[in-house]
Amino acid sequence: MSNKTLDINDELLSYILKTSVDESDVAKRLRDETMSLEMAKMQIAPEQAIFMSFMAKLTNAKNYLEIGVFTGYSMLHIVEAMGEGAKATGCDMSKEWTDIAKKYWSEAGIDKSINLLLDKAEITLKTLKSNTYDIAFIDADKSSYDFYYEECLRLLKPNSLLMIDNIFWDGAVANMDIDDADTRAIRALNTKIMSDTRVDASMLSIGDGLMMVRKL
Repeated sequence: MSNKTLDINDELLSYILKTSVDESDVAKRLRDETMSLEMAKMQIAPEQAIFMSFMAKLTNAKNYLEIGVFTGYSMLHIVEAMGEGAKATGCDMSKEWTDIAKKYWSEAGIDKSINLLLDKAEITLKTLKSNTYDIAFIDADKSSYDFYYEECLRLLKPNSLLMIDNIFWDGAVANMDIDDADTRAIRALNTKIMSDTRVDASMLSIGDGLMMVRKL
């Protein structure tokens, strides 16, 4: 028993990865290729991907929205988890990164289930129909997090799930000596969500912090 969250040291993390991360060969190879990139830190952790896949199955999600696709690792996991009849919309601006994603999506046989929108999310989200999605994930530019949050509340069906990445911002949110725009944006959204009567929410200490939000 413990009355506080356990610190995850390298030994325990290794145990978690060996014991609980069972991903497809395609997903592993995509993760390995992404880890060779200069911006590899933008990829979510494998244990987080497995958890998000679990939530997609648990909620019987069939229509997924992702804001910030990068090389498509989280998208691959979620769409595979949703199974037959899955539909997904991905918003990103980088053709270079999403070309990597499309290669692996095609290999996994899920490419036809994904509508990739390459433009500013501020533009593409406005083209999407309200009350459409069962599950959504935000992992894009932090200064726009509040806008993405509001759009997701519009786009998600009632009683649907929103997951928001990087809510700890490598611990910066708790360090009041750090006051850059991204940190301020994440702090503000965290505070807003926890008092927002439109949702239920919980902070999880997985990866760089994952906010779980249920639209009421």
